[in-house]
Amino acid sequence: MTQKIKILECIRQGKIGGGESHLLSLIEHLDRSRFEPVVLSFTDGPMIDRLRQMNVPAEVIYTEKPFDFRVWGRVKKFLQRHAVELVHAHGTRANSNVLWASRSLGIPVIYTVHGWSFHQDQHPLVRRIRVMGEKYLVSHAARNISVSSSNQRSGKDRIPSFDSIVINNGIDGRKFDPEGRYPDIRAELGIPAGATLVLFIARFTAHKQPLSLLEAFAQALPKDPDLHLLMVGEGDQQAMALERVAALGLGDKVHVQAFRQDVPAVLAAADLFVLPSLWEGLPIGLLEAMAMGKAVIATRVDGTSEILQDGVNGSMIETDGLIDNLRKALLALSKDPARRREYGRKAIETVQGKYNAARMTRQIEELYLNLAGHSGPALKMTKPAYHGI
Repeated sequence: MTQKIKILECIRQGKIGGGESHLLSLIEHLDRSRFEPVVLSFTDGPMIDRLRQMNVPAEVIYTEKPFDFRVWGRVKKFLQRHAVELVHAHGTRANSNVLWASRSLGIPVIYTVHGWSFHQDQHPLVRRIRVMGEKYLVSHAARNISVSSSNQRSGKDRIPSFDSIVINNGIDGRKFDPEGRYPDIRAELGIPAGATLVLFIARFTAHKQPLSLLEAFAQALPKDPDLHLLMVGEGDQQAMALERVAALGLGDKVHVQAFRQDVPAVLAAADLFVLPSLWEGLPIGLLEAMAMGKAVIATRVDGTSEILQDGVNGSMIETDGLIDNLRKALLALSKDPARRREYGRKAIETVQGKYNAARMTRQIEELYLNLAGHSGPALKMTKPAYHGI
């Protein structure tokens, strides 16, 4: 019997977000006859509970800082205790806090860039420091994975030596089934059955633009009083969003919830899904909404542009003049149920054809197998076995 490869899946937090959903989906589809996963997170949360329910060893070494040398020794002991043979780091914080320990033990690291830590709207000095940090991380990984071609290009723009394999995120069609039966979320939240429900599921952070969506919704509401908005997520702008809802007198039209575990049921309740981000790697939340057959409105940025064809499987809007663009798109689709249905049908075809979780996992497994048995802290990037999808 072939010995299983012990793989550490490392992630920055235990709350459910895009990277965390990706990790859960990867582990659910991993071939357990060949691979034995263990998970390290740097904060606790619902993801950890879910993994333990799946009988996957999952531990937390707490830090909310990248390059936090104070935890590196504990990470090294964790790797030794679990006899880890290969590390897969998901995101900057995870990689920056596992890389030293892995290299000191001669364990190869795969780095999935779900989204770069540097962005155009940062102060130039902050951006320069972030670029230097990412350059260090990608140059010391045995392999780098970009979740989209645009994610790969934006890396090479700042780090010319950056080399990666493109493996798109994938969605589990068994979990996100548009034909499935789900609890009635509208009844739970007191949203009328006949309302046109707009849904936002994302972190309440500046780059996801929840406040812009809220303003656009408030402006659209007088022209379509049947609109309701459900915002699901957490983050530093949630309190501001709640204050704005109160100030606008929208308490009966806007419903704000913390992150929920029943995302398919929440999506099933919606008519429109909106993602007004300023940048994206390859947004899993958008793919989940499309897998559920939802009409989507999203900004023309990065990985989103690889998923959507404007006017075919969704509506894309520009970030310049974002609030007004959102208002127009909301009203256009809220008054056109036939177009929403057509977008939803095409969205399902898009996800099933290209963004399948099983396919994603097989490609990552191939990478694991290619690296199995390699060792040494000076392991260098070699030519990938395959290139972009």
